[in-house]
Amino acid sequence: MAAAGFVAELSHAIQQVAETPERWPRYIANTRRYIFPVYPFSLIYRLIPKEVTVVAVAHAKRKPGYWISRKD
Repeated sequence: MAAAGFVAELSHAIQQVAETPERWPRYIANTRRYIFPVYPFSLIYRLIPKEVTVVAVAHAKRKPGYWISRKD
């Protein structure tokens, strides 16, 4: 089932970012981005001292930065 695969990929992304949040490249609006290797999505997050805040799970085909107006 595709949904189960996506959830597994999302869990993996969260784990990777939690372990080494500065490893992933800087992106727009003071964020960083982990690109999913299988699905056309990215995990967009912000680094706040001693905290990682997920801003969006963004689809690659949507307008870049559509999530920027979201509050912290």
